[in-house]
Amino acid sequence: MTSPLAQLDANGVSIWLDDLSRTRIESGNLASLIETRSVSGVTTNPTIFAQALGKGDGYGQQVAELATAGKSATEAIFEITTVDVANACDIFKGVYESSKGFDGRVSIEVEPGLAHDTEGTVKQAKELFAKVNRENVMIKIPATKAGLAAITAVIAEGISVNVTLIFSLQRYQEVIAAYVAGIKKAKANGHDLSKIHSVASFFVSRVDTEIDKRLEAIGTDEALAMKSKAALANARLAYQVFEQDFATTEWSELEASGANKQRPLMASTGVKDPALLDTLYVTELVAPMLVNTMPEKTMEAVFDHGVIPQNSIVAHYAESTAVLNQLAALGVSYDDVTELLETEGVEKFIISWNELVESIEAALEAAK
Repeated sequence: MTSPLAQLDANGVSIWLDDLSRTRIESGNLASLIETRSVSGVTTNPTIFAQALGKGDGYGQQVAELATAGKSATEAIFEITTVDVANACDIFKGVYESSKGFDGRVSIEVEPGLAHDTEGTVKQAKELFAKVNRENVMIKIPATKAGLAAITAVIAEGISVNVTLIFSLQRYQEVIAAYVAGIKKAKANGHDLSKIHSVASFFVSRVDTEIDKRLEAIGTDEALAMKSKAALANARLAYQVFEQDFATTEWSELEASGANKQRPLMASTGVKDPALLDTLYVTELVAPMLVNTMPEKTMEAVFDHGVIPQNSIVAHYAESTAVLNQLAALGVSYDDVTELLETEGVEKFIISWNELVESIEAALEAAK
């Protein structure tokens, strides 16, 4: 029997786990997921590390060593998280090699407080890349205005990038342009373009959460009938942008020099509304060259009862455009929603980061 997750992988969607902890690494769980759940990558963010370190499992010895060395909380976080990411990269080395670099990726994010600091982001991206010291690491950079210039600069250095916190189609186009500009610079700098990979993380469920709240406030039958349609429409149209923006003559020339397309990644794919099918943002977003980062709960739901179509995106472009037009007609501002979600996304990561710093400070103090 082929599992739904294996079928998803066969239909062109790479399954990346949206979680990492030392316990998951050391217990063999992560390696097991490669074999049993078709998992081919891992993503992390400040919230994930805050949760892992908050539980404390497996970190005691290193925290004690860092306390003895007199490390600050920020320095300790850098040391702890890069160890986890390097070890995860080693676990995925076989996947990385067999997929020629497309998968087997582990992502680590720059500090969220740098989201509006181009130079700071570039500096830390280089530091993280050097510290992890694994070819299959990806550095996560948020798709803020300051992040766009950082993406170009980091790609130009030959470093693979996971662009995160994308909500709008316009910003996604800007992200692709930033990547292409980086690839051109990398080529001029003499880097092997075939070694540079990137994904663009388009956030899904949060779009429904915010827009559904606005539709409920409008309260008409017409408005309520549009609930839970925006996120899929937005994500599907993002894939259309991917198809169109990598179909240019300029890109074809770069591809001929070995460049890889920046793949679209569907993030935030666990449903927030319990009334929705728990596999919705996975089974309704199937197409070649796609990545879906799933929380374990969502991954297990898909494994258990997901029904995987061959392709659930490309036939829906006209319908998806109509959904966004209908929302605009109802008075729901797409630009306002996506701008708010980006701002909130950065703020949420900063809150998680601050919680992480506080918990590490306490742990360092306790270990003295």
